[in-house]
Amino acid sequence: MLKIFFTKITNNLKSKNNWFSFLAGLSLVLAYAPFSLWPLAILTPLIWLKQINKATAKEATKQSYLFAFGWFASGISWVHVSIDQFGGMPLVISLLLMLLLCLYLAIYPALSCYIAAKISKDNKLNLWFIPPLWLFGEYLRGIIFTGFPWLSLGYSQLNGPLSNFAPIIGEVGITFVMLFCSICLFKLLIKEQRTFGGLSIAIVIISLFISSQINWTEQTDRKVKVALVQGNIKQELKWAPEQEWPTMLTYLDLSRANYDADIIVWPENAVPAMEPMAQDFLNMANQAAYLNDTAIITGIINYNFEVKKYFNSLIVLGKKHQDDEQGSYFHNNSNRYYKNHLLPIGEFVPFEDFLRPLAPFFNLPQSSFSRGSYNQNNLIAQDLKILPLICFEIAFAEQLSANFFKDTDILLTVSNDAWFGDSHGPHQHLEIARMRALEFGRPLIRSTNNGITAVVDHHGNISAQIPQFKQAVLRNEITLVKGTTPYSVYGRTPTYIIAFIIIIIILVNQRKVISNKVIASN
Repeated sequence: MLKIFFTKITNNLKSKNNWFSFLAGLSLVLAYAPFSLWPLAILTPLIWLKQINKATAKEATKQSYLFAFGWFASGISWVHVSIDQFGGMPLVISLLLMLLLCLYLAIYPALSCYIAAKISKDNKLNLWFIPPLWLFGEYLRGIIFTGFPWLSLGYSQLNGPLSNFAPIIGEVGITFVMLFCSICLFKLLIKEQRTFGGLSIAIVIISLFISSQINWTEQTDRKVKVALVQGNIKQELKWAPEQEWPTMLTYLDLSRANYDADIIVWPENAVPAMEPMAQDFLNMANQAAYLNDTAIITGIINYNFEVKKYFNSLIVLGKKHQDDEQGSYFHNNSNRYYKNHLLPIGEFVPFEDFLRPLAPFFNLPQSSFSRGSYNQNNLIAQDLKILPLICFEIAFAEQLSANFFKDTDILLTVSNDAWFGDSHGPHQHLEIARMRALEFGRPLIRSTNNGITAVVDHHGNISAQIPQFKQAVLRNEITLVKGTTPYSVYGRTPTYIIAFIIIIIILVNQRKVISNKVIASN
């Protein structure tokens, strides 16, 4: 069965048109970090649009599938690094798993185009259906099998003018505008509906200028000193029992010279011991932070004896409030965060009774976590309200929105990107975090084990960062802001409503055209 499937894919690529679609998608990786050639994400789809314009449902689906397959094959190739280096899988098997993931993800854009063609007049694809239905496909990609919304088109525009729309309609809205502009450009090139296309692009440009003049949030007088510790612990040593205390003391030693900071942040699972078993160390760090008028936020794995479950968590050591008379930490206190959006295979294994015996890849360390609640309180450190997300969760804007409040001061994300080596994965990860800061109008701090550790301002710009694969501490002063962005209040709802209205308008217009033809023929 698998052989037949791959044979069909190979045969499809023998066509010149198919290669154009595939290579157009393949080139999209250059639009994302670390390359950040953002115009490519608007221009390269023109090649794909040429292949699907007025195509049948079958042809549009095939061309869109090949375009999306190339897009994911180059864009998320970094997943192979973790499978190959840390999953214990032979190279051939790791490449096969990577290929299967890309083939799966390509289904969603192809499905969007299939539906668009099927509801178009005479089953010949009307390109104007693509932007709204693309959002439908992306929505499904973000929720099915826990979701994998990585590499969405809107992220590529972070350094371009369309980023001005992020505080209003978010990354998903930017994706919609990008596809709409690509279609307008295509219509201009083929000299079809040129007035509408040109007028639409003009409206987008004017809207961009107006939005660039609006400051949705404003800076306050309060400044916060942060110190982000990048321990650079090798992944293969991180969970070795003999390295437990040396690793913990490394973070404590690196923090000691930075106790003048208001907040010190250690990355995901910085403490490589179960929380109940690390009480001696945590109490020592808690007391040290309190005596030096600071707070330490660290990642750690907790085992809750009451519910008998493991959680990937963040805890606060030292001062919860500035007037505390002792360190605020104790085991299982409420000032903590449990990761909700777990990474399949890496943090939980679906169908584990079947999959775990198959290969070491399905038995990675810490792959038996339970989910925390979707809605959780912000962490409190030094009277600051800090909205935390762990690793992969930063890609889910709606989860951030569920825990965002008007008085949230700082966004925090911690990660351990050592799994992905020297690939473009960590750069894309930071790019996604920057988009969240821009959408919600809050400064963001990102602490990782081996990079990229960074501070991002409320405009999504990197204020400071330290290189990958280097043991260092990033010190920076953050200016807090007040106010809310439209996106932080309304989220994706306005974009989805507009998309739905556009579909209805096109369908009604198609029906009128058909009715007029019937009347004329009679």
